Amino acid sequence: MNKELTMNITIWTLFSILSFTGCVSLDSVDTNETVNKAVVKLYPTEGNTANGVIWFTKVVGGVKVEGHINGLSEGNHGFHIHQFGDCSSANGKSAGGHFNPDGKEHGSPKAAVRHVGDLGNISADSTGMAIFSFVDEVISFSGKRSILSRGVIIHEVADDLSSQPTGAAGSRLACGVVGIANN
Repeated sequence: MNKELTMNITIWTLFSILSFTGCVSLDSVDTNETVNKAVVKLYPTEGNTANGVIWFTKVVGGVKVEGHINGLSEGNHGFHIHQFGDCSSANGKSAGGHFNPDGKEHGSPKAAVRHVGDLGNISADSTGMAIFSFVDEVISFSGKRSILSRGVIIHEVADDLSSQPTGAAGSRLACGVVGIANN
């Protein structure tokens, strides 16, 4: 048996023993370090037509958020990362509340105090299309602020950026789950 194969078998055997005894788990291994891009396909909640795609790309200074969503009414709509990557309920509420691992109050995406998931508003034109691009300095692809496998919700009306705990953004028009993109 070659030396490299023997070493790999030894490492995996040791990892298996440590896992079995509870000394280490796969949860403690950060498998998201190399993620550079994620994507969300948004689907309308029951009775709505909003749908689209959002890309999240690691850049210097944060994560670039860009996308296009159609089927909206003209004007601003709240845009948030939610706690769970679960869009199974007809109204999108299975995605839970705003993603808030730091336990802070709701706020503007540029505020010092905000939920990690507070991404503000997107603006739809008279045709119902919202096209947007910005960089967020708080969201991440690893650690406690990782948005991977979280829900994304587009809301009925504008987030007022101050009402607690949700910004009074109304019902959930579209829901999707953040997945690792095929760069």
